[in-house]
Amino acid sequence: MRRTSLLAVPVAFLLALIPGTASAYPNPGTVTGATTIHDPTMIRTSAGRYLLYGTGGGLGYRTSTDRTAFTAGSDAFTTKPGWWSSYATEAWAPDISYQGGKYLMYYAVSTFGSNKSAIGLATSSTGLPGSWADQGTVYTSTTSSDYNAIDPNLFVDGDGKWWLSFGSWWTGLKTIQINPSTGKQLSTNTTRYSIASRPTGTKAVEAPYIVKRNGYYYLFASYDTCCAGTSSTYKVKVGRATSVTGPYVDKNGVSMTNNGGTPVLESHGRYIGPGGQSIMSDTDGDLIVYHYYDGNDNGTPKLGINLLNWSSGWPVAY
Repeated sequence: MRRTSLLAVPVAFLLALIPGTASAYPNPGTVTGATTIHDPTMIRTSAGRYLLYGTGGGLGYRTSTDRTAFTAGSDAFTTKPGWWSSYATEAWAPDISYQGGKYLMYYAVSTFGSNKSAIGLATSSTGLPGSWADQGTVYTSTTSSDYNAIDPNLFVDGDGKWWLSFGSWWTGLKTIQINPSTGKQLSTNTTRYSIASRPTGTKAVEAPYIVKRNGYYYLFASYDTCCAGTSSTYKVKVGRATSVTGPYVDKNGVSMTNNGGTPVLESHGRYIGPGGQSIMSDTDGDLIVYHYYDGNDNGTPKLGINLLNWSSGWPVAY
């Protein structure tokens, strides 16, 4: 997706800045080729190539040189790690980053609707399919847990501390501190912090993603129902905090541990159930990378990319 493809529709951004404006959510920027994906995570290499992984046939791979035309490649793993079989046969919701001269990918192994789950870690020198080395489990949950160890996201703070947020439904989203040397939980801090939940009504909140901008920590999350095609009600909301462990509150001051969250993307027109989001800093600004269900294509899950504007103190997609 070239920058011009986004900037060609400034009206959507202007509408999004006006409270209460109908259809205030922008359409995704133009992408072509292999764009069928769930839960996308993307990184730009030093050579300018975009590497994208997501849920679909395992940990599916897409790549692009211009952020518009994407081609498909092999699955991340040539051979599935043996420990997966204790939880499921497939992985989902990867999170890719580049830390200390190597690529890291956290991901979940589970079955739909179950909290017998595990978060795994793999590392690579290139980030390419087939190059990932299994580092085993990072965090797990069981059917007796009140949380679900899926949808991981690594956040590295300016002070060098690492944090892994994760979670889905049950008692909501959590974060733990990670040892940068191992990529696994820091043994001197085993606290599991609660950062978002829905204590009344539906428990549907998942897919946390944390970034820091202008002195605030921002927690993005997906709310409501995923993976139901054109019946999906997924949407992306955000809150912010002055500490990485919270409390996160929305624009109205409502805590994200009490059903709070300011909308960033919601269904509009053919673009149904946007979510499974990740945030990426690129040469022309921050991107929100997500999937949606195409109402004009029988609800096929497709890649969505938009730029974010932070000038109001809150992320606005355009």
